[in-house]
Amino acid sequence: MMFAYRPRAGRLFPLESGQPLTEAVWVDLYRPMPAQVAAVAALGVAVPTLADMEEIEISNRLYRENGLEVMTVVLPGLSESRSPTSGPVTFILAPERLVTVRHHAPRPFETYPERADKSGPGCDRPDRVFLGLMEDIIGRLADLLEGVGRSLDAVAGSVYRPAPGKDRAQVLQAALEQAGQEGELLSRLRLALLTLERAVSFFGQGLADRGDAALRALVKGLMRDLQALEVHADFLGQRVALATDATLGMINLAQNVTVRIVSVVAALFLPPTLIASVYGMNFAHMPELAQPWGYPAALALMLASAVGTWAFFKWKRWL
Repeated sequence: MMFAYRPRAGRLFPLESGQPLTEAVWVDLYRPMPAQVAAVAALGVAVPTLADMEEIEISNRLYRENGLEVMTVVLPGLSESRSPTSGPVTFILAPERLVTVRHHAPRPFETYPERADKSGPGCDRPDRVFLGLMEDIIGRLADLLEGVGRSLDAVAGSVYRPAPGKDRAQVLQAALEQAGQEGELLSRLRLALLTLERAVSFFGQGLADRGDAALRALVKGLMRDLQALEVHADFLGQRVALATDATLGMINLAQNVTVRIVSVVAALFLPPTLIASVYGMNFAHMPELAQPWGYPAALALMLASAVGTWAFFKWKRWL
């Protein structure tokens, strides 16, 4: 699919049917078809394939070629089946327009056109559209980080302050699964922040040729936001590790209680088993076996040995 927008009255509007693509200030390609790739190529912009976007190394994803600035970042979003994923997004900044190429659906690409007039940079030029889109993406990542923090709060509450009446094992398993999911999401967000910081820094290096002081101030603001979010992401990573360790510790404690109970039960039955084994031996001279009180005495001795073992464990506070 191809979405093309042109500026009008400080806002972005989709190109109407019949309008040439040359009037677009932003061309967004989502899983582009060959005809759409050819239409953009006619504007002098070569559209990379998904394989090209994935194969290129992070250190080589930013370059200038034939008057174009090409920046590839990794962003979280939704796959074609609407499941969470991460994938590369390429920004191709030309003097006349911005071209974006993506094969998944980061939410800012859906929300930015409606609020482009409310962003700080504006949307009348391609470089301003790029910064406005970056601003929206950074805001989305901040929201996702806040969501991770709230989820970790819920995990900590279920681990440290369990609700009464619930199966403890199931609660701990759910907490461990949730902490793992948040850790996976956090790793994708951390990678997105890293690639975005490099892309914004790369864009800022070329501002000397544009001579736009306002854009330089916006780039500095975006860099500060990205660095602050990276610090917050590192803090959340520590919380994920703490939540995982705490959950595993609680699981080990619960298992230790179970093992201790089984061990105590086995120890309680050990002396009676020993007595029963003695009287089960086939010796010719065992006087107790011929006495009428032999059987009750053996039962009483086994019971006394079990009670004595229990009393010893209680005295030692092992129970």
